[in-house]
Parts: sequence; C-alpha cells; structure tokens
Amino acid sequence: MLDEEARHDHVDLDLGEDRKLATYSSGERRKALLDHLLESSPDFLVFDNLFDNLDQASRIRLLQELQTLSKSVILVQLLSRPEDLLPFIRQRAYLDVSDLVGYPDYRPPAAISGQERIFSNALPAPAVSYDATPKVLVEFRDVHLSYGNRCILNGIDWNIEKGSFWELRGPNGSGKTSLISMINGDNPKAYGQEIYLFGRRKGSGESVWDIKQRIGYFTPALTDRFRGNHRASHMLISGITDSVGLYVRPTDRQLQLANQWLALLGMETEKDALFRSLTEGQQRLLMCARAMIKHPPLLILDEPTGGLDEASAQLLISLVRKMAQESETAIVFVSHRAEPGLQADHVLELIPGASGAARVIHHNPSA
Repeated sequence: MLDEEARHDHVDLDLGEDRKLATYSSGERRKALLDHLLESSPDFLVFDNLFDNLDQASRIRLLQELQTLSKSVILVQLLSRPEDLLPFIRQRAYLDVSDLVGYPDYRPPAAISGQERIFSNALPAPAVSYDATPKVLVEFRDVHLSYGNRCILNGIDWNIEKGSFWELRGPNGSGKTSLISMINGDNPKAYGQEIYLFGRRKGSGESVWDIKQRIGYFTPALTDRFRGNHRASHMLISGITDSVGLYVRPTDRQLQLANQWLALLGMETEKDALFRSLTEGQQRLLMCARAMIKHPPLLILDEPTGGLDEASAQLLISLVRKMAQESETAIVFVSHRAEPGLQADHVLELIPGASGAARVIHHNPSA
C-alpha cells in the first residue's frame, strides 16, 4: 500500500482523515486494513502475524471481534510467536521448512527464557568519521502536531543525548511514528517548531540529506525495497554508500569491514549468499548491521522484531544491546511488544489524552 501511495498518490483504503498513509503507524494501517477486509464479508481470512504492531488494548478488542467472527468465517492464522495464538483456534500445525507437521494437534513447546546468544567479537570500527557531534543530538521544545482537528502531539519536550539508549513506547495512534518522522526529515510539520537536530534548528537551511546522513534507520518494511540479486556482503556495504543495493565495485576496506560484521553475526559462510535467500532472522540482523555500519550519531530501529520468532528476536535484541554498549551511537528502539532483555537506559512513553493529544512520561530503568 505504501508503494502504491508513493507511485500514484492514492490507495483504496479509507482512513477517514486527510493524511498520507505513510504518516500513520504500522499498527493504525493494520487495523484499517482489517476493517476494510471485514467490510467485504469474506468466506475466510488468513492472518499473517496478526498482532504485530498492535498495542495491548487493540489486541484485546481484536481478539473479542475475531472470536465472534470465527462462528461464521473460516480463520487461518500464521504466527511466529506461540503467545499470539488465538485461543479458539483448534487445529494446529508447524511448518518445518516445506513440511507441515503435527496437524491437527500440534502443540508448541513451552517458551524458553534466559537463553541469549553472545556476540563475542568486538563491534567493528566505524566506516566513516563525522564532524564534531554535539552532546545533545535531538531536542524537542514544546512541540505540537495536528492533522485537521485531531491533535497528535501536544507540548512534547525530549532530549536525545550522544550515546544514550531509548525505548519509545505508546499505543497505536499515540504519535510514535509522527515523532520519528519529525526527526528523520520525512514530516514537513516539523518546520516552524523548536526542533534542534545535531546542534542546528530544523528549517535553518539544512537539507534532508544533511539530516539523514547522520541517522541510521531500519524498519522491516525496508527489506521490501531490496528486490534485486544483492549479496549479503554487498547489502552491508550499501549502508556505507547509502544506496538500495550496491552498484559500484567495493573497495578492499569496505569488503574487509563487511567481513568483520558478518563474522560478528556468525554469518561468514553467507557472505556471497543472495539476501533474498537468507532467513528472515538473518535478514533483520544484516539490515540492523547495515544501519549501524557507519556508527551514525543516531540509530532508529522501528519495530525491528516484528514478525520474528522468539529465538530470532532474542538474537536481534542481543545485537542491539551490544551496539548500545560498545559505541557512542544513540539508539531509539520503537516497539509495541515488551522485549525481554532489551534493557534500555531510558523509556519515552506517549499516552493519548482525552483530547487525542499525548503526554510524555520519562523513566530511567537503570537508576
């Protein structure tokens, strides 16, 4: 849908507001799409990781709706995490590569906690060097955001300092996506407000490129853009060249750096493998490493564990923690799901108020 909007400036999905689809959170888009499908009175529905990107309240409401719907419509649920299984699903199976096993009485094993892969190699050195970076990378001063008559953000104050590790929380529609878009240069409503990025007020003559070259960014939707025959090592190097794939001959230094990252990820044997042939878990690790390869001053990871199983999610969380501990990069981790072991230094929580605005609560879990 996002590709359709980008190409044709239109999607056949009524969200009830005069806003671009890209300005909505993934959870809001997911709920709107589900409503659109239900209006068509289908004979059956197939859900792929249904609860990803949905907050707890939305999950509860959806569960109740689907329990009623299951009496008249055939529901097929594909899921990565056992705890997301709809309780009224009676026939179950497990997909082992290409084999469907255990049908119709498969029971998932109990969740295994506390097992975390240790990335023993040191974090590779930065691929590039940046000019002097100020202590405060991002500063929001009494920032407001509205679409039509709907107030999304109201009086937001937030400082992201060099080397800090933030988790960004909040229910669907609370403004997390909007907040991030005002940082990475994708939201024109950031102009005219007191937002300072890397020591410079937004709208004071900088280009979007000036902002983006200092920010590493990853969201799972980015993997859809890499549709060519890109090798794993070249995918990493494209993070240095800021391109969708690699179209120039890599230097020896770039190849050496890619090999160091692959060694850290335990993927040395996959360096010449096509990116599209890797498992989803491997692709996510590689894309997070791609976003980090330059050691940007700021790294934003937007729902990076969405759709992953427990083991793959734990691997990714372990990698993120290592990047936070062994670099001066500030990290903002956005997620609806509480990921065990994340251990961010600070939590920024957006809570919608009665007027549709949001208030901010700061925590310091490590204090």
